Amino acid sequence: MLCRRKGRALEISFVGSVFVYKEILIKMEPEETVVAVVEDQQLVEIYLERCGSQRIAGNIYEGIVENVLPGMQAAFVDIGLEKNSFLYVEEAVPYRVGEEDDEGESRQYSIGEVVKEGQEVLVQVVKEPVGTKGARVTTHLTLPGRYLVLMPTVDYIGISRRIESEGERKRLKALAEEVKPEGMGLIVRTVAEGMSRDELSADVKMLVRLWKKILNKAARSSAPQLIHKDLELLQRIVRDTLTEDVDRVLVNSQECYEKVLEILDMTVPAMKNRVIIKDTKDIFLFYDIPGQMEKALKRKVWLKSGGYLIVDQTEALTAIDVNTGKYVGTTNLSDTVLKTNLEATVEIARQLRVRNIGGIIIIDFIDMDIPQHKALVLEALEKELKKDKTKTNILGFTQLGLLEMTRKKVGQGLSQVLQKDCPFCEGKGKVLSEESVSLTAKKEILSVSENTGAPAILAEVNPAVAAYLIGSGGQNLRILEQRTGKRIVIKGVPGMRMEETMIRPAYDPEETEKNAVPVQVGQKLKVKVEEPHAGNYLDGIARVDGFVIDIEEGGALLGQEVWVEISRVFRTHAKAYVIAALDKKS
Repeated sequence: MLCRRKGRALEISFVGSVFVYKEILIKMEPEETVVAVVEDQQLVEIYLERCGSQRIAGNIYEGIVENVLPGMQAAFVDIGLEKNSFLYVEEAVPYRVGEEDDEGESRQYSIGEVVKEGQEVLVQVVKEPVGTKGARVTTHLTLPGRYLVLMPTVDYIGISRRIESEGERKRLKALAEEVKPEGMGLIVRTVAEGMSRDELSADVKMLVRLWKKILNKAARSSAPQLIHKDLELLQRIVRDTLTEDVDRVLVNSQECYEKVLEILDMTVPAMKNRVIIKDTKDIFLFYDIPGQMEKALKRKVWLKSGGYLIVDQTEALTAIDVNTGKYVGTTNLSDTVLKTNLEATVEIARQLRVRNIGGIIIIDFIDMDIPQHKALVLEALEKELKKDKTKTNILGFTQLGLLEMTRKKVGQGLSQVLQKDCPFCEGKGKVLSEESVSLTAKKEILSVSENTGAPAILAEVNPAVAAYLIGSGGQNLRILEQRTGKRIVIKGVPGMRMEETMIRPAYDPEETEKNAVPVQVGQKLKVKVEEPHAGNYLDGIARVDGFVIDIEEGGALLGQEVWVEISRVFRTHAKAYVIAALDKKS
């Protein structure tokens, strides 16, 4: 059921017999503007615009062609940004050029026929720059209004796929033909459903005035130059997202409230009564938007039943794996699989919107042997994706049982906006294991020992690596000293990266060893008993910066945190005993 208001009256309509309460939360602050779209208190879309990093998609530039690449059928265009933009031949061929050859077939153009080096071209950004790639641009410009999109370079009329009524499609097409400027094209947007000729005509007149203004500025400018900047986030949200199915808009300040009302005054005054100032410290805490955003950045997404999704994003595609997890069902295996897959379709559709995932998407549903079950899952996914205003295309199941689909790339994904590659693993998501690093450190120690006359070698490493280098009872360290003929001092350094090692000669072995031991006799400290002693099961082993602490009679306290006092200190370990009376002030 969808709730729509017309004036002061409340009109109730049923869609799939499910009531969806849709809200838009807008938080304007000096540093950033954030907009959250919420359905039944669940985050479904998030938009961010920060000072100094505003989006450029939709902007129109007077650019200059720097390079023409016949081998790629594309050109690089300088539009004044750090990286040159990329123009494909399909995006450069004017629609008005003869589209058919002498035999009536569609003619294929070469990029060299369409643009030349040094030529000035008016282009619009269709895809934001990502990573090492510059922005993607087109010469087929579009100017979106509230009800219509003006296409100044093509004589064409299109109707939104989301308008399903054939009668309404015919009515809107007839009106579009009446109001369409000569030689230009129009796309009728979904929100135009039910609108009158006057409302469409007013939208067209405003867009034509904007186009003339763009042409005048372009004629007076020299490339590269920004000619037209797309609307700011707040204006785009009111234009594109604040539609009849939105029940209310919550804003965080009087300033934001007045700005939204000002935009609505010029577009849809009837919706002004849906805008409300939410008197709270942080409007996003109302539905725990920060927590929901944090979950949308995680690789694992839990389903209510106990199943879960694994979402892996790469530059080329996104893979989503569906698992039953803790859900065991109540009847049989096929029923359990079907219920998990059906629940997953709802969450997958939401995750695509929240994370703004675009491009190729592969979904590995749990294997279904019954064809009717596959059809049900496909139907459920199609139904959920209808809520997504970004264009999606389901290609169906492959021979391997994987579902293929695409979603149009619109701006940067949530992870790209909020995160950057880890400087330690460089985006791989993995680092070398303690054992692998310890083997590398051993080779470095052997190499340094061969090239120095110093009596000792100091190795500063991550505490976990230090434990491997020392070994059980100092066994690994003794073997290393036998091979080098030198004293080896291993020091675990808290905060040191796993793959980081610092190995150098030491000319004062006694002082170096003293500084490397992290504990001293009489010291009281809190430790966790990690494992039983290998030779004496009554004792327990703890570690401080990779240094072994042998706790007398600590074997019974495995896994617990205890306060101990150091009784003796050796090269590779220390002895300690549990303090009977736990004095946390000690």
